[in-house]
Amino acid sequence: MAHCSESVEDFYLNTLCAVDVASGWTECVPVWGKGQVRVKTAVHRVRQRLPFPLLGVDSDNGSEFINQVFYTYCREEKLTFTRSRAYKKNDSCHVEQKNGNIVRRLVGYDRYVSKAAYERLDMLYDCVRLYVNFFQPTMKLWSKTRDWARVHKVYEKAQTPYQRLSHSDILPPAEKAQLAAMYNGLNPVQLLAQINGHLEKLWRLAEHHNGLGNRNYDATSASSLTV
Repeated sequence: MAHCSESVEDFYLNTLCAVDVASGWTECVPVWGKGQVRVKTAVHRVRQRLPFPLLGVDSDNGSEFINQVFYTYCREEKLTFTRSRAYKKNDSCHVEQKNGNIVRRLVGYDRYVSKAAYERLDMLYDCVRLYVNFFQPTMKLWSKTRDWARVHKVYEKAQTPYQRLSHSDILPPAEKAQLAAMYNGLNPVQLLAQINGHLEKLWRLAEHHNGLGNRNYDATSASSLTV
């Protein structure tokens, strides 16, 4: 996600958003520009923060992913690397949803170019990942049938990504216990306060185009955060 306001000229910060399709676990990290090495480093950082092994990456068709640097990284780390079909936005629907519900809803559309903004984004996402993955339940589509023009969808019971991982056989008991200990040590009210505090400081660092901001959000965004 580009934090460039209305112009993609010159330098601006970006956000890398990664979503696990099975559990819904979401990670966001800031990226200094869109250089190939920077993006590879951001993906590696996401990999280190995941509570489960990363087996593969499915990216869009941007040059920040489709390049020799990232291909070599995936090959050396034995990661399956696939990409979405060109001009098929639904192939990346899981990430596109989080881009809107998390990144755009909180950070907005302003332009960020400074080191201070990068560091503040990093602190913001440290809190957001905990709040979203441990306290924000989502419903996953179980089945979909079509009867002429009518579409009938069945969803599973709403669960947080943490709950899906806890109920699955993906994690060994020791790692499940570690996640449970992390969950028990978190306070959602305190996390929301920290998120709002980081947002207020981040918004002051925006570089406005012609002195005007480009926000489609308000200061209550974090308190109403849903995914």
